[in-house]
Amino acid sequence: MKKFQAGHYVQQDLYKSFQPNLINRAWLLDNMELIQLLGQADRHLGRLDMYSDYIPNIDLFIRMHVLKEATQSSKIEGTQTNMEEALLEKEDVPLDKRDDWEEVQNYVAAMNEAMAKLQTLPFSARLIRKVHKTLLQGVRGKHKQPGEFRRSQNWIGGATINDAVFVPPVHTTIGELIGDIEQFVHNDSQYFPELLKIALVHYQFETIHPFLDGNGRVGRLLITLYLVSKGILKKPVLYLSDFFERNRTHYYDNLMRVREKNDLLQWFRFFLVGIIETAKASIKTFDNILKLQKEIEAKIRTLGSRTANAQTVVNYLYQHPLIDAAKLGAIAAISPASAYKLIVDLEQLSILKEITGGKRGKKYLFMEYLELFK
Repeated sequence: MKKFQAGHYVQQDLYKSFQPNLINRAWLLDNMELIQLLGQADRHLGRLDMYSDYIPNIDLFIRMHVLKEATQSSKIEGTQTNMEEALLEKEDVPLDKRDDWEEVQNYVAAMNEAMAKLQTLPFSARLIRKVHKTLLQGVRGKHKQPGEFRRSQNWIGGATINDAVFVPPVHTTIGELIGDIEQFVHNDSQYFPELLKIALVHYQFETIHPFLDGNGRVGRLLITLYLVSKGILKKPVLYLSDFFERNRTHYYDNLMRVREKNDLLQWFRFFLVGIIETAKASIKTFDNILKLQKEIEAKIRTLGSRTANAQTVVNYLYQHPLIDAAKLGAIAAISPASAYKLIVDLEQLSILKEITGGKRGKKYLFMEYLELFK
């Protein structure tokens, strides 16, 4: 990696675009600090992955991990929806926030669809395009060729391309560059650690910037998809957008440092630290979920004949922690009167908290659970 060359600038009319070098080649890992970080990251990911076997109903909780990832990844791009707002139904979202809300929902849909597609489709350009198409469906980028690689020049930062912070490669080279990523991902003849592979793929993807819009969100989503596609994680339980958002300046600076100074080592360090910190945080979240689950089960056992209905509702709340009386009644298959009684019970047990403050259209939040993801 000491001889790594990221690429070169190409003079266009009044600006220079950056042409990255291909990455599907032999790599030599010869930095002991990086090897040590890699070992730590592998261990923490292994611990996190154990929860997929240890928690029998882990799918109940994954939706909230995806929702947090969706809000944080979109936040990096300037979207302001928080998790409470993301849980609302569309008609309950104020008109001035609806665009942001829809972008977050699209991210969730793109992740879920991509996870399903991995059963039959490899990590590939085709998968990337499908993710992008879902991500931009019906939102602000819907006119920017959803699901298609760009056919014109784009740029990052600056009011015009002439004063841009960074100009990605010309569109005519995107096919070759994305094809190179595909070959690198599936190149089993030359060993390179998988975590460094996806770190390099993420950097290269963001450098290519193959779409007119949504590159950042797609690039971050690909990290989780890669880890699952390679069997490093059984379930999509690790998301780096929260780490990137909290370290946003370093995130962008380290990407630029590779392009300008060929400093791939610093990017790898940053990425692996992100893996380690995020895996630790995810493990803590799952531990806290298990602890809360036991506390909730003990509370609802005090409800006697209503315990079974309460458990049905709580299982729903683990995936959708915002509810109203009508939804609760439908989930538990009970009458409106019984639904209101159960809501009162769950409020008294501090499981649900009313958040609207009105007399009509009341909504209730599983607040203690939601706080675990903040």
